[in-house]
Amino acid sequence: MTDKLDKVDLKILKLLQGSSKITNLELSKKIGLSPAPTLERVKKLERSGVIQSYHADVSPQAIGLNVKTFVLVSLAWHKKDALQSFLKQIENVEEITECNIITGEADVILKIVCKDIPTYEQLLFKTLSQIEEIERLKTLMTLSTVKQSKILPFQYN
Repeated sequence: MTDKLDKVDLKILKLLQGSSKITNLELSKKIGLSPAPTLERVKKLERSGVIQSYHADVSPQAIGLNVKTFVLVSLAWHKKDALQSFLKQIENVEEITECNIITGEADVILKIVCKDIPTYEQLLFKTLSQIEEIERLKTLMTLSTVKQSKILPFQYN
């Protein structure tokens, strides 16, 4: 799709990634088009799947979620359908906010956000450790987040 995006589309994408709360009128002024064609371009980007959704960026700490960990998961590949079974079992674990299949030291990396260390400990020992397809878990505890960008690294100019 990127070969069909022009400079105006790219400006729209950058601005919306910075703040999806921007009004169509504000967006139109910043890109130099009138509101109607601006709205049509945004709708086209949504229909084509370039813009997938809009979200509120909620501060985890503001709502009492003070622990963020990354967990390296090594799967027991000798078990039949290990990956599919594992993915099905973690699907409804709300504290797992992201799951990526990776290369290297482990097979999967999970991003987990929860209230506190006792909550994480319970999740680790009562939920994750009970999944038979997991051979090994390794927790990486986040001390602080020093950079977090919502704007994808792309040449927008």
